[in-house]
Amino acid sequence: MNKKNITRRLSAGIFAIICLSVCLCITTFALVYTTVKVENNYFQTGGVGINLNDGKAVIEANEFLFEPGMTVEKDFFVENTSSDAVYYKVYFNNVSGGLAEVLEVKITSGDRVIAQGTIAQLSEKTTLADDDDLSLNEKRELKIYFHFPEGSGNSVQDGFLSFDLCAKAVQSRNNPTKLFD
Repeated sequence: MNKKNITRRLSAGIFAIICLSVCLCITTFALVYTTVKVENNYFQTGGVGINLNDGKAVIEANEFLFEPGMTVEKDFFVENTSSDAVYYKVYFNNVSGGLAEVLEVKITSGDRVIAQGTIAQLSEKTTLADDDDLSLNEKRELKIYFHFPEGSGNSVQDGFLSFDLCAKAVQSRNNPTKLFD
């Protein structure tokens, strides 16, 4: 190889490196400009909140002395205090006492039953969300029925029950499967 060919190849290589470097700089600038320059886009997060009966107990301690065959009906409400529509569910927490497996509960919204079972069965994990979401600032009147089955037997005499009635909400927008976690 002579000196002239080496010089020509070296010059061509340097020219190619310079061209590729210029192309890389232009491409990088274009990419950065399009990702950094985003005008008039605003993002806002919302909050999820629910008011359960203004924090008042649905049934007071010692309000009733349940006996076999007895049913008690109580009214309460849930209200959407979120920034958008929500799905909600009503469930029992901190359940204790022998009547948890005996006392039957039904929670209704109008003619629809939204939860039904014993208090022990209606926990946060097992209770499903209501089929109808709560619109922004909507207040829904609910009824809860406590029923002491007639055939309960003597094993539950002098039994007691303690529980917290709870409500949980999650946004309904972009959440068609009603995921709460």
